[in-house]
Amino acid sequence: MPPETGPHSNERATDGFEALFKRATESTDTAVNPEGQANETAEPKTKSAKVPKPHYYDHRDRLRDKFVRRGAEAFDDYELLELILFQVLPRIDTKPIAKDLIANFGNLAEVVAAPVEKLTQVKGIGPNTAQHLKLLQQVSIRISQSSVLNRPVLSSWNALLDYCRAAMQFEGREQFRVLFLDRKNRLLADEVMGRGTVDRAPVYPREIVRRALVHEATAIILAHNHPSGDPTPSRQDIELTLSIIETAKAIDIVVHDHLVIGREDVASFKMLGLM
Repeated sequence: MPPETGPHSNERATDGFEALFKRATESTDTAVNPEGQANETAEPKTKSAKVPKPHYYDHRDRLRDKFVRRGAEAFDDYELLELILFQVLPRIDTKPIAKDLIANFGNLAEVVAAPVEKLTQVKGIGPNTAQHLKLLQQVSIRISQSSVLNRPVLSSWNALLDYCRAAMQFEGREQFRVLFLDRKNRLLADEVMGRGTVDRAPVYPREIVRRALVHEATAIILAHNHPSGDPTPSRQDIELTLSIIETAKAIDIVVHDHLVIGREDVASFKMLGLM
């Protein structure tokens, strides 16, 4: 049978198209998962329904305005964390989450230095948010590194200490770093030569010397952290340092210092008369 033609068939076709268009463009609510991300499954929203504005929206506006007017110095650590969490948790009240993070870890620096598995134990923090906080830590370390890289570190000693603190101060495991310097004592490279347990990291003097030759370094600075928080050098630290000095001396590489990074302080072997 030939297809129906004429004005009535055109009206029916138009009506059918309009019905399809209406169904396709009906608005829907967006469900939110525990990290404030949008889910696709939701109930249809009627035209007359009005979604109330969440109470924390005004608080966010006030906090942003405070940051613009007064700067970060006027903020507590938990308030800065709130501002950071706004970006990854747009549909959740981040104030209680920020306060829980500070209560669990102590301060902003310790929050971003905490392992992902510990961060995700805090209610409201999922893997994505935890990774965002870890990214902040790495950005902080990279900024500190840029202040000493390719510069004479002996004349930028405070910047070097700041960098070592940023990189190792709150590490839960012992980490041994070597900073490789050229003839003008400019920082050529910085490498982690050993990662270990809460009180020891395996380090091999010959491997340190080999890496110094690769970088064409003429001097090095040793640095490692004490997760216990106490930077007092141990007997093993002293023995290892003397062994590295002797191995490096054989190929005319100078060991300028060995820094032990604690939670609050930094111990210098040179200042303590241990080398």
